[in-house]
Amino acid sequence: MRSLAVLLALLAVHPAPKSGRELISQMHARYAGKWYHTLTFTQTTSFPDHPAETWYEAGTIPGKLRIDIAPLDSMTAIMFIGDSTVVFKGGKRVAARQDRNLLMTLGFDVYGQSPDTTAAQLEASGIDLSKVREDRWNGTKVWVVGADKGDTASSQFWIEQNRLLFVRLIEARPNQKDSTAAPNLLDVTFENYQPLAKAWVSPKVVIKLNGKEIQREEYRDIRADTPLQPDLYDTETYHKADWIGAK
Repeated sequence: MRSLAVLLALLAVHPAPKSGRELISQMHARYAGKWYHTLTFTQTTSFPDHPAETWYEAGTIPGKLRIDIAPLDSMTAIMFIGDSTVVFKGGKRVAARQDRNLLMTLGFDVYGQSPDTTAAQLEASGIDLSKVREDRWNGTKVWVVGADKGDTASSQFWIEQNRLLFVRLIEARPNQKDSTAAPNLLDVTFENYQPLAKAWVSPKVVIKLNGKEIQREEYRDIRADTPLQPDLYDTETYHKADWIGAK
């Protein structure tokens, strides 16, 4: 028997949005007060050219994600905080740069922050919110924001119409090695959504770069609203992630 959350989602009807901003507002309203505030899971991260890794991820919505990479005694962690990315290795902060993780914005934060904030973040990342059209993705109707039909080179995001869930991001990112070259195209899909708490989670993520798969992620031990320590997202000093291994 399908869960109540699935049945309610199947019955939901949303008017066609006239813009990306309107769609963002619909997504936020659809899950207002229902989306989880924190998320933890263990992830198997697979690559085409080297062995798989185990990552432990903890997110706080909106705007915070920490990834601890096994073995944990390596004290290697990557943090996405707001529009910044910070890297620790051996417990030492070794890198920091401005780089917003749009997967957080579209897959999670959109449901936990104001629609105006989400819209501003997406526009600052080069997505044209004035463009919205209907399409299909894996047999399901979707809204596509940021690109006209047939345009696979512009930054854009795809939202499942029925449940108003994020399913695809195409992001044109500058070529760091050659500023005169065409942008690199990052193509990321969230797949196999399943109910979590009163909302949803995608336990499978596929990442392609310029048409070639470079990373595949599969989640397990997924938990919503796990209590997290106050210093977990300290971007200056490394702290052990106490939630890992806790019951």
